[in-house]
Amino acid sequence: MTRHCNAGRWYVIANIPYFAERGNVGATFDLRFDGDRLVDVYSARRGNFSAPISQFTMNGYVVPDTGNARWRESPFWPLYLSYLVLYVDPDYHTALVGYPGRSYGWILSREPRMDDSEYRALLERFRALGYDPAQFARVPQVPEQTGQPGFQ
Repeated sequence: MTRHCNAGRWYVIANIPYFAERGNVGATFDLRFDGDRLVDVYSARRGNFSAPISQFTMNGYVVPDTGNARWRESPFWPLYLSYLVLYVDPDYHTALVGYPGRSYGWILSREPRMDDSEYRALLERFRALGYDPAQFARVPQVPEQTGQPGFQ
């Protein structure tokens, strides 16, 4: 996996949400690389699509000698969080990102919608890696998804 392929917008299709993500809709990560530095901008609306967009930026780096599979990011010094890039499909269309201890996870896509069969297949990949698929909640990316079964 090369860094430039990871750059760009990733839509959060589902996650094991932590407190700052719970109830968000339209969530995205915009990744870019500034030399060896990673800049990750998270954007979402709190609760519904008419809410204002909120953002926060984390800065970090790809951990050397991990095949670009382990990233360290910081919302503020001295706190650093570790993220594991567990899977990226060959076309860089979908990705699975995890967290040490398997307490958090993200299903990401380059598109805001994902069909159910692809979603279930990605959840199965998480299951095979020791994550509990029942902990994942789908994140509405478009207003029509709000309130649908399986969406948070």
